[in-house]
Amino acid sequence: MENTAKVAVFGGGSWATAIVKMLSENLHEIGWYMRSVYAKEHILNQQHNPNYLSSVEFHTEQLRLSNDINETAAWADILIFAIPSAFLKEELDRLTVSLEDKVVFSAIKGIVPETGQIVGEFFNEHYQVPIDAIGVITGPCHAEEVALERLSYLTVACFDKARAEEVAGYLSSDYIKTKISDDIIGTEYAAVLKNIYAIAAGIAHGLGYGDNFQAVLMSNAIRETRRFIKRIHKMKRNINNSAYLGDLLVTGYSVFSRNRMFGNMIGKGYTVKSAMMEMNMIAEGYYATKSAYAIAKKYKRKSKTPILDAVYQVLYEGKDPMPIFKKLTDKLD
Repeated sequence: MENTAKVAVFGGGSWATAIVKMLSENLHEIGWYMRSVYAKEHILNQQHNPNYLSSVEFHTEQLRLSNDINETAAWADILIFAIPSAFLKEELDRLTVSLEDKVVFSAIKGIVPETGQIVGEFFNEHYQVPIDAIGVITGPCHAEEVALERLSYLTVACFDKARAEEVAGYLSSDYIKTKISDDIIGTEYAAVLKNIYAIAAGIAHGLGYGDNFQAVLMSNAIRETRRFIKRIHKMKRNINNSAYLGDLLVTGYSVFSRNRMFGNMIGKGYTVKSAMMEMNMIAEGYYATKSAYAIAKKYKRKSKTPILDAVYQVLYEGKDPMPIFKKLTDKLD
């Protein structure tokens, strides 16, 4: 029996492409909005995204491809956003369709820079999406390994358990295992913070620190994550679960991690601007650092964030990473 659920993905990057691939294992039809007319036409003619995960071939009869965000939003009941946070508001400014009766899941690992909010809060406040109709899709899961169909794990979080289970079912397959959670705030902040800590790991590697220090850095990063999230949203959670610790580890260590790559370039002496230009990809952690630092300042006396502080000083105050990380080593244990 064909599954007739109306699910759409918004974004044309690697993570959006990976999500469409996952959904295509279970759904008869998938909506897919991307801004690039060229990419859309290429997928229709050549069955793969020309810019991201080009090894993934799609059955185009499954895809409702569109360059019109309103067309896709009007058609779908469940909207999954995988647009980089730095460009989310710009894309949504084109939206005229109401989202009040839609279910919105964020697969974005960032903070909306214009408002300093995580994506779920942004949709709730600015688009009146009810809080129990908002969800989060988080890792540990790299798009590149989804393309290779390597076993991967996702956490699907929503206050509404039935909605979490529904979306988890659409994403599950032989190579994708899913679990559900009701910690939408904690999992989303953890997904934001792990990108910042991956930049820290990259800077350390670029400066010549070895595996021993990296292990200490990641150990301190998960504790810093726990303190940060607990201060913002206190609830019972196991910070060692894969949605928190697992996602941090894969982003901090993987060769696929663009945030680690970005940090590595900074550690080797690149400026922020030159690193971004050479990568030609979005490092979500760069934008998240500024917003997370501002949030942390509100709780400075109660929640210590030495790793976040160090990354902020390097990226936004233009300080030399060598002495900053030398000082950081004395603050870790």
